[in-house]
Amino acid sequence: MNKPYIHKITSKTVTMAHGGGGKAMRDLIEDVFVSRFRNPETGDMEDQARLDPGDLIRAGGRLAFTTDGFVVDPLEFPGGDIGKLAVWGTVNDLAVGGAVPKWLSAAFIIEEGMDIEHLRAIAQSMRDAADRAGVAIVTGDTKVVPRGAADKVFITTAGVGVIAPGVELAASKVQPGDVAIVNGFLGHHGATILQARGDMQLESDIISDCAPLNALMQAAMRAAPNLRCARDATRGGLASALNEIAAASNLIIRLDEQALPLKADIRGFCEILGFDPLYLANEGRLVLFVPPSEAEAALGAMRSVPEGVDSVIIGQAHSGKTPRVEMRTTFGGTRIVDMLVGEQLPRIC
Repeated sequence: MNKPYIHKITSKTVTMAHGGGGKAMRDLIEDVFVSRFRNPETGDMEDQARLDPGDLIRAGGRLAFTTDGFVVDPLEFPGGDIGKLAVWGTVNDLAVGGAVPKWLSAAFIIEEGMDIEHLRAIAQSMRDAADRAGVAIVTGDTKVVPRGAADKVFITTAGVGVIAPGVELAASKVQPGDVAIVNGFLGHHGATILQARGDMQLESDIISDCAPLNALMQAAMRAAPNLRCARDATRGGLASALNEIAAASNLIIRLDEQALPLKADIRGFCEILGFDPLYLANEGRLVLFVPPSEAEAALGAMRSVPEGVDSVIIGQAHSGKTPRVEMRTTFGGTRIVDMLVGEQLPRIC
């Protein structure tokens, strides 16, 4: 049960004074953010987080560092919100590199007129998401911009994690014969965002797959010690992630259309609107490559974690003259799966 928070702000919306550097700004920061993110172990209201490097030094590992921005429209959608995206998106960027995520920062660009209670809910969602992923939000910043200069709130996060000695995941390490595995059904986030905007007047029970993937990655790495690489299939979908891996490894990646994990409602959604589900965004899906001898062990480990219960093998890497992604279709033919050109959906994360 969440503890009650003391509300210092009496106004119902954010004003320009909340970004002016004075008492109003201090009240906003303490009310909305510090009360939820406070972590005495990393410093208390200083201009920087003070982190204990003990875990890194004892492990003899390296730091992983990533940053990302989040501008999703709408801010809330079935299965998630901008707060969860900001935390878990950054956690996942660390996790697919083999890192154990540790610390996050969060910067908020807030539009004048933003509802204070709405902002509190986003901050609480971020705290809950951080707790689930086992990370701490340790530092941040707020700026208030005039009406029309943003869309309610934009969030930028950065994350730091620890990579254990011997872990060297990279797309260039994929070898011919390696097996491609995804951890569940594809396309749900992109479809959810479009539906939540109400533009298409479609009714469906599709919800975003928004989820943290660090526990899943650690389970897969333990089961498959020669795991080559992983990518989270966010903007540009699975197709873009696989094209990046094919280019970096100089290999052909062949998919089996019948093996792709697609639910009937996603197939129908894409048929109606003319979308290709391979390009739809995901926020809780990754693709990883392992040697064929470790594929079953990786699958079993991934399926033992809630975020990976629907994991399946979807294809394999092969040598060839021109790196690309191919798919064997249900009709017995083969088609090229190119990198996404342009955008299918704007502002999905």
